This record gives sequence, C-alpha cells and structure tokens, in this order.
Amino acid sequence: MAEQDNRILHRITEMAAQERELRDALSAGRISGAEEHSRLGELERELDQCWDLLRQRRARTEFGQDPDEARVRPASVVEHYQS
Repeated sequence: MAEQDNRILHRITEMAAQERELRDALSAGRISGAEEHSRLGELERELDQCWDLLRQRRARTEFGQDPDEARVRPASVVEHYQS
C-alpha cells in the first residue's frame, strides 16, 4: 500500500476516534447537542472526502494510472454518494 494511502487511512481512524469522543462528551454533558451536531457534521464531510480520495487512488492504481493524480473533491460533491 502506498504511503499516501496509509496517511489517508490514519486520518480516517483519527476522525472515527473524534466521533466517539464527541458522542461521549455529549453523553457526559460536556458539550451541547447543537455543538455535537455541528462538529459531527464537519467530521462526516471530511470523512466522506477521505474515503472518496482513497477510492479514487485505488481505482487509478487498479487501472494503471497514477494514484497521485487523484484529488480531494468538494464536500458538496462527495456527501451525496452512496456507499
């Protein structure tokens, strides 16, 4: 696996941990529901972008293209994709 792919996967893992921390903070009353909702929305958009970039890189590799030419697409584009 390419180093860049590993960095993307590491970032995805970090964001998943941040999601759990936000949910825990809400349960413990350390943040409001509105704050949790807002911050989760930001994380989800970034996660969508990371997964999309990783899929682009893997597809480019599979078809003999340069994975480093894959680019992060706007959240407005990737947030409506079906998994």
